[in-house]
Amino acid sequence: MLDLAAFGGALQLLSSDAMAWLVVVPGLLIGLVFGAIPGLSISIAMAVFLPATLYMDFLPAILFLSAIFTGGSFGGAVPAILMNIPGTSSAVATAFDGYPMAQKGRHGEALGVGLAASVIGTFFGYLMLLLVVGPVADWVLMLGPTEMLVVAIGGLLLIAVLNDSSFAKGLAAGAIGVLISTVGYSDTGLMRGTFGSMYLLDGIPAIPALIGLFAASELMNLAGRDYIVADSASRRIALAPILAGLKTAVVRWPAVLRGSVLGTLIGIVPGVGASVANLVSYAFAKRLAGPQQRFGEGEADGVIASEAANSSSEGGGMVTLLALGLPGGAGTAIILGAFAMHDVTGGPRFIADQTDIVYAIILGNMVQAALLLVVGVVFVFFAGFIVKAPIRYLIPFVVAIAMMGSYAITGSIVGPLTVAGAGALGWLMRRYGYPVTATVVGLLVGPMAEGELVRSWQISGGDPSFILGRPITLVLIALLAGAIVATAVSQKRAKAKLKEA
Repeated sequence: MLDLAAFGGALQLLSSDAMAWLVVVPGLLIGLVFGAIPGLSISIAMAVFLPATLYMDFLPAILFLSAIFTGGSFGGAVPAILMNIPGTSSAVATAFDGYPMAQKGRHGEALGVGLAASVIGTFFGYLMLLLVVGPVADWVLMLGPTEMLVVAIGGLLLIAVLNDSSFAKGLAAGAIGVLISTVGYSDTGLMRGTFGSMYLLDGIPAIPALIGLFAASELMNLAGRDYIVADSASRRIALAPILAGLKTAVVRWPAVLRGSVLGTLIGIVPGVGASVANLVSYAFAKRLAGPQQRFGEGEADGVIASEAANSSSEGGGMVTLLALGLPGGAGTAIILGAFAMHDVTGGPRFIADQTDIVYAIILGNMVQAALLLVVGVVFVFFAGFIVKAPIRYLIPFVVAIAMMGSYAITGSIVGPLTVAGAGALGWLMRRYGYPVTATVVGLLVGPMAEGELVRSWQISGGDPSFILGRPITLVLIALLAGAIVATAVSQKRAKAKLKEA
């Protein structure tokens, strides 16, 4: 239940501190720019500007960093839609249908749909945070390593099932991603797959690998074309399609609501976050799709599912930060650093003693979501001019940006080499019909799955029957099995109908 006295105090704090609002728009723009540049990320932007918050009061400092977080959550969708290059790992699923929409000249609509879904998702996530920040903290503590392991495996299996290739190819592609993620030192201190190279001791960097699998391989496919959008009439830049996309997302509110709910729930779980939320939401939306919907060919609901989930997971991630004092991901870890810089400790005591400040942070972020709508429309309008750029100029520019971004992440030549190697792997996979998506999912969830497997093995003493005493684990396994069986049956029926036709 809301503490009305603290709620009033929060409104007073926000209305009396002009600096709390002056930092929001610059924060949103920083997040949009960093999210839209392949190779950079939200966490990099937040880390770069973290020292600036030392000279701010606590509330403006947190709102500034969270504004970067909010802007970056959508910024990654811009290159994902226009060039099939997710600006961040949380925009991977956005590219599945956003890029096909752009290729058909519907880039303005796709950007509008993504922006509206992101705005609504962000607002919904923080609204839920406002209502459930206290009770959910207790629920999160009930999730142990076995439950997290099932979640990780479930995400990989669902993507393997819900792809346009065979299940075997999807599973093999996912296994490749998991194997890549195991290079370097394990959680138990074992060194694997380094081939004696000191550069691989820390493993294959995930973001450069993601850029290579998506960006470099796609640029190879674009090399023989003149423009991203083939039809010259469809390359026009106008505000009307963007506004039409906003309307489309509002009209399809059930899809937005479904993605927002999933994103919020997944964001609450520490260590999962937007990278998994967008993929799970997309897979769920594809599973529920009607016969007339063609996911992967330019379906607006695919963009909605991804963007609503990755944005609403931001509010979910703040639950663990505020209620438990634990970061849910890299972005919230940096916000936690800002807490420490201002001698503030998150957790149950912080919520109990400083409820008005907690409410002020949440309400401020809800207002940020509304401001993102205005700032985002202007940003995507100018970003849309990418479709007018000839491919022969675009490819070297994008490659240079990707290489510099990957070098900035790793601080060594490992980043650019990873982009090149992953690009070659992605091109081969596309050529022989293996879904690159499943490899990316394996790469992202592999470390989490391995860590949770080790912890499950340690606490169970190696006894598999341990899960019989974990009712939540059993429920999750049953739900996962049911989803896979139902999907397999529906796909078999669809293939049978096609043969009859």
